[in-house]
Amino acid sequence: MHQRILILDYGSQVTQLIARRVRDTGVYCEIHPGDVDDAFIRDQLAQGLKGIILSGSHASAYADESLKVPGAVFQVGVPVLGICYGMQSMAMQLGGKVEFSDHREFGYAEVRAHGHTRLLNGLQDFETPEGHGMLKVWMSHGDRVTALPPGFIRMASTPSCEIAGMADEARGFYAVQFHPEVTHTVQGQALLQRFVTEICGCARDWNMPDYVSEAVARIREQVGSDEVILGLSGGVDSSVAAALIHQAIGDQLTCVFVDHGLLRLN
Repeated sequence: MHQRILILDYGSQVTQLIARRVRDTGVYCEIHPGDVDDAFIRDQLAQGLKGIILSGSHASAYADESLKVPGAVFQVGVPVLGICYGMQSMAMQLGGKVEFSDHREFGYAEVRAHGHTRLLNGLQDFETPEGHGMLKVWMSHGDRVTALPPGFIRMASTPSCEIAGMADEARGFYAVQFHPEVTHTVQGQALLQRFVTEICGCARDWNMPDYVSEAVARIREQVGSDEVILGLSGGVDSSVAAALIHQAIGDQLTCVFVDHGLLRLN
């Protein structure tokens, strides 16, 4: 069993990129919906959970209909990284304040790091004449944190966003208003790698080629001598599933082609 990072998805268009970056560090991760219950979070501990990442979203954390982060996320004792909406939800639910911003940021920004936190210490793209370390990042937000939760310190800022990052290092809670998963954030991969390997303490013991043999063995064990029917549309997901299952059980698999009406012409 591999140590793992749990990514909770709140609807960001780039949640899959978070998983890609984590896996690129050699750490196993899984994406699950942001509204899983507390029992699910606690059950992850027995499966090697070492840290949790909260994705971005188009929603506002203060809206009544917005998804809330399961309370267990902040109770099970593993480090947590909030990204964009994830940061705002963390702030709201732990006693801070989030408000609509009259100066939205979408695109390139330069963020100043504060406080020498474990997450950002030593990471910079350039220095200002005053000696402040700066990060070139990608912002995408219409709301902003305006008051820190108890126990948190400011970790980053921009001229228009005073709290562009926050941290409670005693509990291992970190959050950034920018998106480290996109290539436009120059130090993004270094930031995520530091979170999962240094702060969460994950061993870098996973890679995709090895996952194939692990998946095949697990399928073979699960199926045994049974027969399997697979709906095959020709898309990436069902085609990969078909290849893995066929490698595991051969002629015990029967694929049924499903024309779902969205196939390419001819």
